[in-house]
Amino acid sequence: MVVKNEKDVVPIPLQDAEKAFIQPLMTRLDGTQQLELRRFIIKPGGRIPAHLHPEIEHVQYVLKGKYTVKIGEELYIVKAGDVIHIPPNTPHYYENSGDEDAVFICTIPKRDYTTVML
Repeated sequence: MVVKNEKDVVPIPLQDAEKAFIQPLMTRLDGTQQLELRRFIIKPGGRIPAHLHPEIEHVQYVLKGKYTVKIGEELYIVKAGDVIHIPPNTPHYYENSGDEDAVFICTIPKRDYTTVML
């Protein structure tokens, strides 16, 4: 068992993204058996470019802000309280054109996976 606070996990700049960061809150390094939990921060004007993960699906919960996410061919404006499901092998991207940080939690299966930039 592990208990820690998000303030103890340093945000890491996301490779290939602009003004976007990941906090690996709970991962295999903490001894998780099935899932990993990450927190993402996209600063105003920031973006995570189009990509996909062939092997995994993920579920996200929006904590703060309002931002655009494109999943497959559908474009969504999401806000705090929204929940997002991204199936395996589905292109997706994020863009924060608002004036506050966009923050979301993302849960993925604990396993190796590939990120394919598009």
